[in-house]
Amino acid sequence: MNEQAKRVQAHDPQELERLLVTRENAGDVDGMVALYEPNAVIDDGEGRLVQGREAIRKFLVELVASGRKFAMGGQQAALVCGDLALTSTRCANGSVTAEVARRQRDGTWLWVIDRFEIAKEKRTEI
Repeated sequence: MNEQAKRVQAHDPQELERLLVTRENAGDVDGMVALYEPNAVIDDGEGRLVQGREAIRKFLVELVASGRKFAMGGQQAALVCGDLALTSTRCANGSVTAEVARRQRDGTWLWVIDRFEIAKEKRTEI
């Protein structure tokens, strides 16, 4: 059995976020990449679009090497329409993510579009 087959797969689009955070914290770049379709695109929130698994892998290798650690945020309920789902998370730093996932033929879910930051909540100090 190959590594891909051994990995836990998302059978609900809500599972993708947890799997991404868990794998990123473990340094499992290949596991992170496995959560994306082959031609998926990531908007890194800094104006850079990363498309395709090889480019996504390179981007995630750099992200993991930087020492940045993801944390679980407040996940919104997925909005599902047929084989597509919109997922979103409010992160601890106030940023909000948005992703589009697609149900695969085997019933699992993979991200097609991942936007790291669509909005950032302004925090005020009192």
